[in-house]
Amino acid sequence: MTRVAVYGNGSWGTAYAMVLADAGCEVTLWGRRSELAEAINTTGTNPDYLPGVRLPAGIRATTDPAEAARDAEFTVLSVPSQTLRENLTRWAPLLPGSTVLVSLMKGVELGTAKRMSEVIEEVAGAERERVAVLSGPNLAKEIASRRPAASVVACRDETVARRLQKICHTAYFRPYTNTDVVGCELGGAVKNVIALAVGIADGMRLGDNAKASLITRGLAETTRLGLAMGADAHTFAGLAGMGDLVATCSSPLSRNHTFGTNLGRGMTLEETIAVTDQTAEGVKSCVSVLDLARRHDVEMPLTETVVGIVHRGIHPLVALKELMSRSAKAEHG
Repeated sequence: MTRVAVYGNGSWGTAYAMVLADAGCEVTLWGRRSELAEAINTTGTNPDYLPGVRLPAGIRATTDPAEAARDAEFTVLSVPSQTLRENLTRWAPLLPGSTVLVSLMKGVELGTAKRMSEVIEEVAGAERERVAVLSGPNLAKEIASRRPAASVVACRDETVARRLQKICHTAYFRPYTNTDVVGCELGGAVKNVIALAVGIADGMRLGDNAKASLITRGLAETTRLGLAMGADAHTFAGLAGMGDLVATCSSPLSRNHTFGTNLGRGMTLEETIAVTDQTAEGVKSCVSVLDLARRHDVEMPLTETVVGIVHRGIHPLVALKELMSRSAKAEHG
């Protein structure tokens, strides 16, 4: 039986732990709070993040990172992107030297503009062929309800990607392999920013034409950045690109879309943060994504607009006027 450590017992970490257990793995789920770990072990549920969902018997919770790491063939990381470096610095000495490190995170690090796999490689001292990412339309509550979903597991080593595919393939969760780690990570990170933009538009009741335009132009921005960084254009037409973008921009289960909707309705950033109970990655990552784009000399007007609204206090109506008054151009120019 494959042993897997999952660091992070939030909704997505727990939902993916369920997938792994349903696929036959022995899963140890790490979290900071002892009362939540106890609840998971005694009631078979995660009352804080997935209330009412019965967890498979193959999941055991702990607050001891060393216990989680013990003999783990795969180590799954599911913490907020901006806390990864700090957390992994503590965990790295505990991890088996051969464990495959799997990122569930969809963000870009502030300050360094590094993708999550790059942070993992640097902090854990892991070779690229031992670092994988999972991306795609991953709405945790739907997956925890065992509704059909497909995703992408990406690693530069295709053999490792296939190993990861095998341990998380269930009757309801269908993983595809890919070797384009850069493209899969960018798709997952930038879609959160575009979802904020779409949410703002929905909050302003701008209509479905506006939503479709933002999703499509957002994908164009993501693809431009990806190509500049050496990604495969086909990745952005797949599950880690268009698939994840559509789900995150359309679903009421999307944290980033909901966050944007509240801003579009007129709530301040502080008010919106106060009513948001889980991390909306795009709020911080929009700044680092824009930083990454500038480092590669890539124009990303939607991302700039989101940064202006969220972090510079620009009113959404003013930002919309500026966006719509940009000079006309060819669609594929």
